[in-house]
Amino acid sequence: MTHIGGYPGKYTARALQKIREVQPDIFISGHSHICKIMPDKVHHLLHINPGAYGHHGFHRIRTIVRFEINGNKIENMRVIELGLRGRGDHLHLI
Repeated sequence: MTHIGGYPGKYTARALQKIREVQPDIFISGHSHICKIMPDKVHHLLHINPGAYGHHGFHRIRTIVRFEINGNKIENMRVIELGLRGRGDHLHLI
């Protein structure tokens, strides 16, 4: 997990080095404020960017990602919308 790590095909040099070294099943990276979950077929991992939780930035909707790890399986993954940036709206499960 890192703040700035990039995406599959566009990882930062530091993130790519660590991915090659550790060979994780999941790579969590943020910074872009864009919620995105995608497989990396080259490095055989799941890339997760949970989006943005805060009220500052250019994102419109605040998001987080929740999931469970059971053995070697990722289960019950959900994107949770926390409402509009700058407002205290209610949660929306996707």
